[in-house]
Amino acid sequence: MIVTQEWTHQLTCMQQTVLLTAVRGPDGVAKYHPSKFMLRWYRRCVLLGALDHNVFENPFDPRGGSFTGPSFDDPAGLCMKALPGNETPGWHVPMQEVFDSYLQSLDELPHHFQLHFMHAAEIVGYKHPDPLIRSWWHYVYRELANDMHLNIESEADLDYRLGDSEDQWREKSSEATQR
Repeated sequence: MIVTQEWTHQLTCMQQTVLLTAVRGPDGVAKYHPSKFMLRWYRRCVLLGALDHNVFENPFDPRGGSFTGPSFDDPAGLCMKALPGNETPGWHVPMQEVFDSYLQSLDELPHHFQLHFMHAAEIVGYKHPDPLIRSWWHYVYRELANDMHLNIESEADLDYRLGDSEDQWREKSSEATQR
């Protein structure tokens, strides 16, 4: 059984590797740290559910255990409904709160983890087949890059940098890290 969602199989090997490096959470962080709830939604967008091999389409479905479990509870079922005057499902509002908490806690996270997570969010934000999920992760990528005072990489630049070409990888990476 393959554990990643079908859409990831069309990516380059380097892009798939970036997605997998972000699946594991940061060491030394409390079980209910905001990063854990961001990671649950991220995992739902990349991995199949381990128990029933399903694709999760939202961050609140109660299935998934703790690894791919919900990022927040929706006991009243409000997140299934579109927001007034908008076709977007209501999960964006509580996920914005989760993301805001995540941003406010960045100083508590290892920089190495944060870089992996930002690059993985970039890939989901450019490549995920669901336009709502893709748009939300692209927003996350832009906000994380802005928080680090980085320029936003275009999808073409991403594809070039992580295009399974050693020459392109060497061109876009530091000589000191190519050993």
